[in-house]
Amino acid sequence: MRKNLFILTFILGITASWAQLKISGKIVDINNQGLPGASVVEKGTTNGTTSDFDGNFSLTVNPESTIVINFVGFDSQEIKVAGKTNFTIVLKEGLELDEVVITGSRTPARSNTKSPLPIDVVSAKDLVSTGQTTFDKALQYKIPSFNTVQTPVNDATSLLDPYEIRNMGPSRTLILINGKRKNLSALLYTQTSPGRGETGSDISGIPTDAIKSVEVLRDGASAQYGSDAIAGVINIILKDSPNPGSATLRSGITSQGDGEMFGVSINNGSSIGDDKGFINYTVDFSKTSLSNRPGTVSALGEADPDLGFGADLAFVEEFLSRNPDAGNINGAPETAAAKFLVNGSYTLSEESNLYFNAAFINKKVNSFANYRTPYWRTVDDFPYLADFFPGDNPTTDGGYDGYVPTFEGDLNDYNATIGLKSVINEWNVDASFTTGGNSQTYKVSDSHNRNVVYSPSTWVDSNGNGVVDTGEITEGSQLYRENSKKSFDPGGTSFSHNVGNIDVSKILSDNLSVAFGTEFRYETFEIIEGELASYDGGGADSFAGNSPENSGKFTRYNFGGYASLNWNPTENLTLDGTIRTENYSDFGNAFVWKLSSAYTIADKYTLRGSVSTGFRAPTLHQIYTQKAQYSFVPGEGIQVGGLVNNVSSQAGLLGLPKLDAETSTNFTLGFGGKVNRNLSFTIDYYNIAVKDRIVLSTEIGPTDAGGTALDQILTDNNLSDLSFFVNAIDTKTSGIDVVIGYNKIELGNGKLGFNLSGNYTIENERDGAVNNPTLVADAGQSVVNDTQEALFFTSRPQTKWILGTTYDIGKWGLSLNNTYFGKTTFKQQGLDENLRTEFTPKIVTDLGINFNATDKITIALNVNNLLDVLPEWDFKAENATGQAIINDTTITSSGQTAIKNQSDLITFNQRYSQMTYDGYHFSQLGTMFNLSLNYQF
Repeated sequence: MRKNLFILTFILGITASWAQLKISGKIVDINNQGLPGASVVEKGTTNGTTSDFDGNFSLTVNPESTIVINFVGFDSQEIKVAGKTNFTIVLKEGLELDEVVITGSRTPARSNTKSPLPIDVVSAKDLVSTGQTTFDKALQYKIPSFNTVQTPVNDATSLLDPYEIRNMGPSRTLILINGKRKNLSALLYTQTSPGRGETGSDISGIPTDAIKSVEVLRDGASAQYGSDAIAGVINIILKDSPNPGSATLRSGITSQGDGEMFGVSINNGSSIGDDKGFINYTVDFSKTSLSNRPGTVSALGEADPDLGFGADLAFVEEFLSRNPDAGNINGAPETAAAKFLVNGSYTLSEESNLYFNAAFINKKVNSFANYRTPYWRTVDDFPYLADFFPGDNPTTDGGYDGYVPTFEGDLNDYNATIGLKSVINEWNVDASFTTGGNSQTYKVSDSHNRNVVYSPSTWVDSNGNGVVDTGEITEGSQLYRENSKKSFDPGGTSFSHNVGNIDVSKILSDNLSVAFGTEFRYETFEIIEGELASYDGGGADSFAGNSPENSGKFTRYNFGGYASLNWNPTENLTLDGTIRTENYSDFGNAFVWKLSSAYTIADKYTLRGSVSTGFRAPTLHQIYTQKAQYSFVPGEGIQVGGLVNNVSSQAGLLGLPKLDAETSTNFTLGFGGKVNRNLSFTIDYYNIAVKDRIVLSTEIGPTDAGGTALDQILTDNNLSDLSFFVNAIDTKTSGIDVVIGYNKIELGNGKLGFNLSGNYTIENERDGAVNNPTLVADAGQSVVNDTQEALFFTSRPQTKWILGTTYDIGKWGLSLNNTYFGKTTFKQQGLDENLRTEFTPKIVTDLGINFNATDKITIALNVNNLLDVLPEWDFKAENATGQAIINDTTITSSGQTAIKNQSDLITFNQRYSQMTYDGYHFSQLGTMFNLSLNYQF
């Protein structure tokens, strides 16, 4: 009997423990307005749902469980079910920056309207709403002071595009992931385009679906984070929800029917243990096809010896009649990417928490060099090309019709952090280790080595292997070129770092808190050697490989520490102060400091300001890169120049000094407030002065007299010119940032929102004379010319404004963004000194339509650049002489007017007519359609 009773009791207990209860309710704000899309999860499980368009929800749970409710911008709540079946849950608006890591101080965070420093916060929803396929391009259309654009020339730069805050180059913006420093890219930008001489992190590879929010600190922060944070900091906060996620299918195409894109991503989360932690992971695969926007090439320019190749005009015209674009392929390259990211945390005890994140990105890019036309690389000069590249040209041997070298890039980027946060005697201690790296290797195909003539002892066959039986081959034989390889492995570059951090903080009293910490960082940069045929004698035509003497592995370390104090002398006044010192193994010490303050008025408005010093250490890329570089020289076509590093024997002969750190002084003053639940604003003035700015010099050519060390180096290495890095200039940059938000306006049955943000550059220019090395000054040349200055200071929009409008009604969500790109100014290489080029201000309109088909399925259509607006530029006169050139209709010896000759010079005879050879201010691809389907688990 007792046995049967025990069994019955056991069965009833099991049944009770597995009994489920269906609950329902409504989630509202304090004004009783339903909140659609709020997350409702049974605590400690992956069982959850989201509220519908009116805020209603239903969920089956254990009757003794707790439900957790989250909604972006509102305080979360935990509610015990306790057998109750119906709930009305009121969420209060929270401060969006309660979890912000960057606030200008290492002490606890505050809201962006009350922060002593200007911080933009971009949610994951904001990023997705842009319809852009990569994270960096999404920021371009959300943050006015952030700019990035694809470079016109797609070789190594096709792997990632230079970005910058406040027109100061990628090297002066620090990237963080969950508050920890992200590794730099291995790529050094060396083309004559925006970003020249710079390097930065690969942010384009970060999967958007893994991002919870992005915080952009628009102020110098070297005292908090060390080198690189002169212009600002971008902190990428990863999703940290254990809740079930979603799967997204993406597709897209341009209005011209190319650039097809397809992608799939999955983001999901899960609890660890008995609700002690979480893990959130993202997997993203995508492929984008080639988009091509070549110009119509000028036959007169091609035939002219000064503008082109001095070829027979009839021969040129016959080729261009069949190939109006001269076979050139320039636009956006074919790209395939695989991205993996995980973020997690686990509670070890009431006072200790383990956290971790890791990411791996692989990206493959196929792009093209300039097409080598049959009058550029001729069969008269290279007879074997008729066999290498047979075609259908009726006027040449073997139908040879030219060739286009391909460039294939393979990028791998990884980063990982593991850390432990503990509370020890009321002190908050955060100890972490971060590792990260980036490697880029290349392959050149459909090319040849046109320069090398080998003696018998070094004869190689078409596979690059040594040949023993060389017969009667003599010195000066052309047979090597005729047996040249067509595919080359030119090597590549890699960069990695290991970073250890210890951060300690404590709230000492109601109005005083303190923080201090230390960081050790070890960096490695490697120039990966290419195969022999890729570099010897000038190397593969289009992209030369890395020679053994220019290759190697280079390292350094630095050790730093900081101390920070936050004091509230009164309830409305906040004062922050930070000092930092660092020691680098290669150039020595740096000491920087920062003071910031905020004064709150009527608990709504904040007057804020800061003054600080900063520094940027020269990157290992800038110190050690040395190579041959194929570049476009106006009037001379593609030439081979040399990049000489500052620790080489050539640098010693040229008297080049070693690189030192840049230093800066930053000043900001701002005013912001949250007027009511609908209206908020901030306006900030900034002023940044940089001393000893590191630049990649312009191409330094031979002297008129000849016989100098400069001339000898050029002759010995078969180079048309050379360039190098140098602390050459001081600069000053100032401007104003404005952000105004007016949201949650009730209109009909929906809610309307507006956001206006803008950046205006007051000044961005060189301050004082150029610091030229003696040899360059004696040669009557300068390391910084008008072309360089334009790239540094005016190649990004002088002003940029974004007006965004959103309207949510029922199952529909509509967004309309208008981005105003102000003028940009260039002084292209070879352009007459009395002229400049200006890109016309344009407004790019983006339309987004979201339809929530069910509680779980959302369909989104984005039409980017709705009105098919394209970059346009024109010549502007610097003076009366320049205006005379523009007005002159006289036909010159080339058969064209003087201004048409200038146009051909800077566009490579109209190959790059849309944007010139140097760059442009927004995409040249025109209208793009993107369609996505999101399914919530």
